[in-house]
Amino acid sequence: MNAQQIPPLLEPLRARLTKARDSIRAGSWLPPQWGEVPRVRVGARWINVLWIVPIVFVVLVLGIAVCEGLYATPWFHGFLALYPGIPKSAPAIESGFPLWLRVEHFLNMLFMFFILRSGIQILADHPRLYWNRDCTPETDWFRFLHSVPKDRIWRSKDDGLGHTVRTLEVLVPAEKVWTSKSDSVTIPGWLGIPGIRHTVGPARWWHFSVNELWVLNGIAFYGMLFATDQWHRLVPTTWMVFPNALSMMIQYWSLHFPADHSWTNYNALQQLTYFFTVFIAAPLQIGTGLMQSPAIANKLGWLGVPFNRQRARTVHFFGLLWFVVFILVHGTFVFIVAARPSLNEMWAGVHNNSWEGLWIFAIAVAVLVATWLLATPFTVRSARLIQNIGKIMVGRLKGAAESWSPVIQYRERDISPHFWANGTLPVSTEFRALEKDGFVNYRLRIDGLVEHPRELSYAEIKAMPKQEQITEHFCIQGWSGVAKWGGVPMRHILDIVRPTREARYAVFYSFAEGADGGIYYDVHNLRNMRHSLTILAYEMNGSPLPLIHGAPLRLRCENELGFKMVKWIQAIEFVHDYAQLGAGQGGYNEDHEFYGNRMSI
Repeated sequence: MNAQQIPPLLEPLRARLTKARDSIRAGSWLPPQWGEVPRVRVGARWINVLWIVPIVFVVLVLGIAVCEGLYATPWFHGFLALYPGIPKSAPAIESGFPLWLRVEHFLNMLFMFFILRSGIQILADHPRLYWNRDCTPETDWFRFLHSVPKDRIWRSKDDGLGHTVRTLEVLVPAEKVWTSKSDSVTIPGWLGIPGIRHTVGPARWWHFSVNELWVLNGIAFYGMLFATDQWHRLVPTTWMVFPNALSMMIQYWSLHFPADHSWTNYNALQQLTYFFTVFIAAPLQIGTGLMQSPAIANKLGWLGVPFNRQRARTVHFFGLLWFVVFILVHGTFVFIVAARPSLNEMWAGVHNNSWEGLWIFAIAVAVLVATWLLATPFTVRSARLIQNIGKIMVGRLKGAAESWSPVIQYRERDISPHFWANGTLPVSTEFRALEKDGFVNYRLRIDGLVEHPRELSYAEIKAMPKQEQITEHFCIQGWSGVAKWGGVPMRHILDIVRPTREARYAVFYSFAEGADGGIYYDVHNLRNMRHSLTILAYEMNGSPLPLIHGAPLRLRCENELGFKMVKWIQAIEFVHDYAQLGAGQGGYNEDHEFYGNRMSI
């Protein structure tokens, strides 16, 4: 069979694949669902975060009173004489603020704005944060949506042979289960990118692509920093930086602003703040971002257990807050302490009291405002372009991570009490008949570029060598969960059907339709199919696979995000290329929701 022929059994399935628009039409997306004011759990109570406003106000006012009192004491003036704010041994910077530093400062600000906006959009797809791995409802510590309705529960029992079996008790009809898509919320378009509910696909392309530019800019910054004397601004060279930082804090907080010496030295408080931001917070954000990747986290073995995805999300969120606070406080102090000289130094590279820096700053702000306002409408109109640019920029990195064979497995006691569901349940007459009979008449069709096409019954599949694995599931929306899966290794299926040399991809067709109409499918490269933890699962937590999680058969491929693990599989086709399938992006969500085909990160 050549690469262009379509097996007769699979031709009707291909015909049910649908094309997709290259733009986002809000009317065909999930309807808006606005969240609530963010809340933080303190013990058993949820506290509205707006309480932070009066608390911060009181702390600021009390701090001013205390620091003003300290400033008036003889003790502090003696302390100030010893520690004026810049350590006496600190070397002076002779190069001022060179052009390369000013350009990188602007680029860093531009990139950071879009990283923050796209990060908030991604967070809105699962608007909850946890310290535990499981994402069990009511174990979150932060959220901006109501409690999750109770729809199902896993119960454990002994099977009489010393094994624990977990059965799923559905408390509401499967079609009314509160899925992870149900949990997503709408973010205003001026804040998120693009602001429409469940647009996590385009938001991730923005986030990863701009992050790559930010990292490259950071590498250039590090190189130039240590190739010149500019590193003296940010890196403390004496322990005296700490008492000098305390001195500066009291001066600022008492509203006795000291003279600005940024042209030659940052004061100790500035230096410590910049050092933390540049050398601790920024690398930590990169690390915690990567730890949310299934390919990376599942490759780390035991290291991936304590540093699990949800802890990484939480620390990543704290990093987001740090950068927001840093930008706000930094900008505020520029304008209330020494606006014109500071703007001249950072934006014009001159050390005087002219208006040159203000005009350059105004142009820079205009560029930032214009790009901020245009980002959302551009993304809505050109989502496919955003997807294609993202694939060019970070696709190779994602592809490289795919080559990492997942190794991490968990213990029975690590299985999550709650495992979120997602996807549109099959509603066809054919599937309902199979379900009614317990799938005894189910047939898995395997065809395409293979030497031995097969049609396997449910009994034949279950009679094949069985593999069990306890692994962590990573959803693109941000939640995760551990479950025990049982099924036939995909490499065993490959040995049976023997893909030809022309075969490069396996296409999994589902009984279900996608949210935008047309049959759901996804494509995997054959290297993924040979991974030791890639299986066709028919059991979950020691019991038959529940309907809401993909019965009779679903894919488990542990170095990819969850949407690629097709549920309710009815056929597998081996192909040379997927450009002619659907919209040619390599899967239903890739076609319709602008996800990426290589989603190991």
